[in-house]
Amino acid sequence: MTANPVVNKAADPQRYRELSDIRLQDPDAVRRAALGRRPHPGLLPGRQNFIVAADHPARGALAVRDNPAAMADRHDLLDRLQNALANPAVDGVLASPDILDDLLLLGALDGKLIFGSMNRGGLTGLVNEIDDRFTGHTAKALAGIGATGGKMLTRICLDDPDTASALEASARAVDELAARKLVAMVEPFLSVRDNGKVRNDLSTDAVIKSVAIASALGSTSAYTWMKLPVVADMERVMAATTMPTVLLGGDPTGAPDDVFASWEAALALPGVQGLTVGRTLLYPRDGDVAAAVATAASLLNHHPTGGNAQAEGITE
Repeated sequence: MTANPVVNKAADPQRYRELSDIRLQDPDAVRRAALGRRPHPGLLPGRQNFIVAADHPARGALAVRDNPAAMADRHDLLDRLQNALANPAVDGVLASPDILDDLLLLGALDGKLIFGSMNRGGLTGLVNEIDDRFTGHTAKALAGIGATGGKMLTRICLDDPDTASALEASARAVDELAARKLVAMVEPFLSVRDNGKVRNDLSTDAVIKSVAIASALGSTSAYTWMKLPVVADMERVMAATTMPTVLLGGDPTGAPDDVFASWEAALALPGVQGLTVGRTLLYPRDGDVAAAVATAASLLNHHPTGGNAQAEGITE
């Protein structure tokens, strides 16, 4: 299929019918698209990378700001993703298997990095949300499609007994990815229950504690990366780890200029290897995805400086 990089609210409602037809008539087309795509040219020392995240719907997290169903329209989401991926400064995507399969069939991932989303079982609002089962990509499947790595949401709720099994599952995934020389992108949070809902503690001390715990998951950290929120005093956060770190965007609530300014400051810190952002860029307040992506891309260092490639690597 030919990618359509334009977000158009009046777009033809039949524009993705071919995806459904292919899925019905030729399911193996997904595998062939993965194996036949042009790979990313490679990771360069000192070059920060830019990954667009699109795994929120798989956890039932469809809201953006005050719109509870912003991400419910899959066709609209695919339009927005193709728009973002059309910018050559965007290095790749982090997605759940269903969205990744769509993008592969659309030919939107040629020359891009691929990160798969591994644990989506901790559904938003689920009574045992912290018991975040690995219901998405497996390390074996990611290796089979030539992916760069896998991401795991790792919420640590000290009042919830399911935290122990969730940490064990994340540690196992770290080992399974490392055994295949794939990056384990760990996204840790210290979480609390607030009026029955799980809320991530974004205080600086809480983020630092989550990094300390998540960094030790698995029998090796050789392929482990951190995926961290931008919070106050990021200098202290980045001093808490030697692991390559990518910045996440979260649900956009602040003024766009303030958000971009906070990213720019954090991107200047040692160890920060790029952005892995979804809703902030895919659903900007003014609706201009291309402009939001271009602004974010302008903040990154795209100039190789030399050094050790493993230590300087990738993002998503």
